[in-house]
Amino acid sequence: MTVAPSIGDWLAAAAARAAPASGALVAGETVAWRGLDARADRAAAGFRALGLRSGDRVCVLMRSSTATLAVWFGLARAGLVEVPLNPASGRTLLRYLLEHSGAPVVVCDAEFLDAVRECSPGTVRTVVVHGTGAGDVDLADLLATAPEPLPPVDPTAPAVVLYTSGTTGPPKGALLSHRANVNLARHTVALMGYTPADRLYSVFPLFHSNARYCSVMAAAEAGADLVLDRTFSAGRFWDTCRAHGITAFNYQGAMTSILAKQPPRPDDADNPVRVGFGAPCPPELFADFERRFGVRLTEIYGSTEVSVVTDMPPTARRIGTAGRESVNYTVAVVDERDEPVPAGTPGEIVARPKHAGWMFDGYAGDPGATAAAWRGLWFHTGDRGVLDADGFLTFLDRMKDTIRRRGENVSSWEVERVVAEHPAVGQVAAYGLPSELSEEDVAVAVVPAAGATVDPAELVEHCRAGLTAFAVPRYVRVLDELPLTPSQRVEKYKLRADGVAPGTWDREAR
Repeated sequence: MTVAPSIGDWLAAAAARAAPASGALVAGETVAWRGLDARADRAAAGFRALGLRSGDRVCVLMRSSTATLAVWFGLARAGLVEVPLNPASGRTLLRYLLEHSGAPVVVCDAEFLDAVRECSPGTVRTVVVHGTGAGDVDLADLLATAPEPLPPVDPTAPAVVLYTSGTTGPPKGALLSHRANVNLARHTVALMGYTPADRLYSVFPLFHSNARYCSVMAAAEAGADLVLDRTFSAGRFWDTCRAHGITAFNYQGAMTSILAKQPPRPDDADNPVRVGFGAPCPPELFADFERRFGVRLTEIYGSTEVSVVTDMPPTARRIGTAGRESVNYTVAVVDERDEPVPAGTPGEIVARPKHAGWMFDGYAGDPGATAAAWRGLWFHTGDRGVLDADGFLTFLDRMKDTIRRRGENVSSWEVERVVAEHPAVGQVAAYGLPSELSEEDVAVAVVPAAGATVDPAELVEHCRAGLTAFAVPRYVRVLDELPLTPSQRVEKYKLRADGVAPGTWDREAR
């Protein structure tokens, strides 16, 4: 296996291979890969001029832009550790992240300067601002710094701290090395067969591993072009693909379900897209989605910490699964004692790499969480799944998303699949709410399909035909939209926190 270089060295080689005009269109701005390589040189020199030295951390609070790319790759080339933050973070969370990271420098868009000033701990000594703003340093000036010789960067050194969602407690910062990032990009290209003729499309933000390593770096590795938008619009998605000649897109969370619920158009399959990369597309939609839009989906299973654990290449497909273990990981399903369970038995998904440089290097500043996640020499994902006799993995739900009702475990995934089959339902999230009888009752929040109206009583009757009695929802809440992360995953903790909100339909009360 080829040893991965540092990100800075990798970008230089990728840019040199790429056609001169090949590059990225980010939120309407263009940059060639060769131009990005040159901007990274200037950015690296600019950050070093701030007194930063190898291993120092820099928080980045920016929306997707070509300037964000220059900051990312400039930090990597300088041997600094990037800490990309979610621009939607509230003040309490932002304060925690800035303090926890220990970063002496913050780079932000001008619109976030007030929040950064308010939330920064005493350890922050410099704020670099992109756009008009009264920061300590203007990013435009920093990016104009003359390049200078830089110290070599160890590919095994940390390149980034990516904070997890923190749905059950404070977010954890996953430390990822240069080689782990490059390895993920290269694996994505090999899995998807990307070439310089491709044009990739992503709607995910640049603080998320999907956009970073499976879109931006994958496109540069292949010498392909990239279109990166800041938001996902189901109504404009396919027209965007047509307008830009998109051949491949990334999806996550509810994206495929939302696209499938759009009213059919006679030109649905008249688009240049050939493949989609991501997970999970509901199995009941999979074949129809491919047929309707004329694309071929490649499902994977992974996480920020362990990238692509399983994948489903065109040569080994089983719809409804996330494929079999990739060439880089060993995967197992275990019980609460960490003992492997028989094929077909649900349990926790665990994984470990077959080669060095594929896994995260621990949680920043949290050795206890690191040890717990790595116990028994396996990374414990916190996800519930099942392996079949042929080694295909089916993701069921997060362990914490399993609903415990009157002594029975209810799979939120199963409830959501049945509810989603109702033609009036556009989106759904199943979750547990405290029961007066102890444990939990099953609740679902639904968003109606376009032009439809959801009748809670009718929806529950629909569920009786597809679910065991103990899994039939007690509560039905109809919403205009579900709370979603930028990667289109439902923030169920917000729904749980709402409890039995006003307007929630209660089966037992009727």
